[in-house]
Amino acid sequence: MLAVEYLIIFLARICDVSLATVRMLLVLRGRRYPAAGIGLLEASIYVGALSRVMKNMDDPWKILAYGLGFASGTIIGSIIEEKLAIGHVALQVIPSEGMAEELLSVLRTAGYGVTVLQGRGMTGPKEVLLVSTDRKTLPRLSSIIEEFAPESFVTVLETRSVQGGIFPYRRHK
Repeated sequence: MLAVEYLIIFLARICDVSLATVRMLLVLRGRRYPAAGIGLLEASIYVGALSRVMKNMDDPWKILAYGLGFASGTIIGSIIEEKLAIGHVALQVIPSEGMAEELLSVLRTAGYGVTVLQGRGMTGPKEVLLVSTDRKTLPRLSSIIEEFAPESFVTVLETRSVQGGIFPYRRHK
C-alpha cells in the first residue's frame, strides 16, 4: 500500500507542475481567467501532494517521489506547452544577399503578411522581412525560410497580442 502512496505523490506533482506551466503560459498571453481556473486546480493538487509528504517527513521515498514528480512535471509541462502553441510570434528575417525578393514572394504566396524594411548591416544595405504568425504555424514558416533562404538570419520574438494584419490561418476561418 505504501507504493500506491508514492505513486499518488509522484502523479500529483506531475499534474500540478504541468498545470503551473500552462497557467503561466496563459498569464503571459493575457488570458487571466482561464489561468485563474487552472491555478485553483493546480493549488488544490499541490496541497494534497504536499500534505501526504508532510504526514511522514522521515520517509525519504515520499520526498523522492515528490521531487521526481516535480522534475517529470517540468518536462511534461514543457511538452504540453509546445503542443498547445498558444499565442503569436514575430519573426525578423534577414535573407542573404539576393534572396530577399524570392523569399518575400514565396511567403506572400503562402499567405503570410510580410513587411519589408531597409536595414544596414556590417557589409552594407540589407532587407529585413517582418512576419507575424501564430505559434502553431511557426514550424511551417520556418521550413519555408529554410527551404528558400537557408542562409537567413532569423530572430523569433514572442508577441503578447496582435491586432489586424494578414495571417494565413485566419483566411480559412
